[in-house]
Parts: sequence; structure tokens; C-alpha cells
Amino acid sequence: MYKTLVRPVVTYACETWALKGNIKTKLKVFERKVLRRIYGPIKQKVGAWRMKSNEELNRLTGNKNIINYIKAQRLAWFGHVHLMPDNSMVKKKI
Repeated sequence: MYKTLVRPVVTYACETWALKGNIKTKLKVFERKVLRRIYGPIKQKVGAWRMKSNEELNRLTGNKNIINYIKAQRLAWFGHVHLMPDNSMVKKKI
């Protein structure tokens, strides 16, 4: 659900973003909040509940966080633009 609904909306046009440190932190925090909400808490043996740790969330998502996704999208966009002809609108200098 996260990878098909939430992530594409959040990362719309991410190929053009300047990824600064504070933006990366905010994106990671947002992603973990959403994943914790989706996966929910864990019931322990004594009857108490706890939230999943960051490591558990990384294992569940296969270590494919939002920052790596954005970097992959930017690289794919670069390859796409690189193969375009030089007179295309995207490559024209203003």
C-alpha cells in the first residue's frame, strides 16, 4: 500500500529536487511515521505493546528507503534526458 499509493504522491517530480540534509531528514521521518501506522504496534509476551524499531521497518521494506528511491528516480531521469536529441525542449538552454 505504501509503495503504490503514498510514495508516488510524496515523491511526485522528485527528479528535480535539491536533496539537502534537512529535506532528507524530514522525508525519512515521514516515511517511518507512515510505515509505523501501516504495520501497527507489536504485542509483547507480557501483554504490553511497542512500536517497531527503525531496523525492523528497514527489514520489512527491504532497506529501500525513500531517499534511495529518489536517487534512483533521478538517475533514471538523467538517462532518459541523456538519450533525447539535443533539440528537444528538455535540453534547450534558456
